[in-house]
Amino acid sequence: MSRAFEITREVGLPAAPDDVWTAITADTAAWQFPTGMELPAGDAPPEGAPVTTWDPPHRLVVRMESPDGTFNALDYAIEARAGGTAHLRYVHSGILADEWEDQYDAIGGHTDFYLHTLGQYLEHFNGRPVTYVGQPSDGIAGPEAAGAPDAMDALRAALGVAPDAVPGDAVHAALGEAGPLDGVVDYATPEFLGVRTTDGLYRFFGRNHYGGVAGMSAHLFAGGADAAAREAALKAWLDGVYA
Repeated sequence: MSRAFEITREVGLPAAPDDVWTAITADTAAWQFPTGMELPAGDAPPEGAPVTTWDPPHRLVVRMESPDGTFNALDYAIEARAGGTAHLRYVHSGILADEWEDQYDAIGGHTDFYLHTLGQYLEHFNGRPVTYVGQPSDGIAGPEAAGAPDAMDALRAALGVAPDAVPGDAVHAALGEAGPLDGVVDYATPEFLGVRTTDGLYRFFGRNHYGGVAGMSAHLFAGGADAAAREAALKAWLDGVYA
């Protein structure tokens, strides 16, 4: 049976409200994924956008309805803080369908990871053009074997990342035809791993914990990246991890 839910997070962000507003409206590919309805940072959203509140750079509420009666609502409230920073209160609410327990856990874990990535983008790459590598919302999915309970352990081993790695630990790995990955861990939980390089954010998702398969995505800020070619190379590397 369906169930209503609400997930609330409050985070400090290293950028002014105007920059946070732009990131959550026009630049979602830089920290989350392309939503297909990127909203301009101008005075009003485009006609037909599922926006119920538009008050730049203070408040954005998006509500998406489904034919089955479920819905998702995203509420971003932004406040200025000292030193050109901002505070974000984020509320994701809605109605989940059957097997809601796994969905709820997945939403909570992904929320924390995406909001952390938003902070990383604003601190290290704010305003730089981005190439998102992966499929919207799904990234690059691993093969069926990446659904095993130890799938994230195998992924960390392939990256040379220790099971007890913490942010700041160095990462030096070869990603096959996608080239080297040289950076630092910026996020580490049993379900998720983030690696930041000088020109990108690589995100590794342990969706095997929620009934799916482990996967990844990348946000590249160097310019000139071929998204399709890079996705194919990373997919081949990821499949090889579980061969």
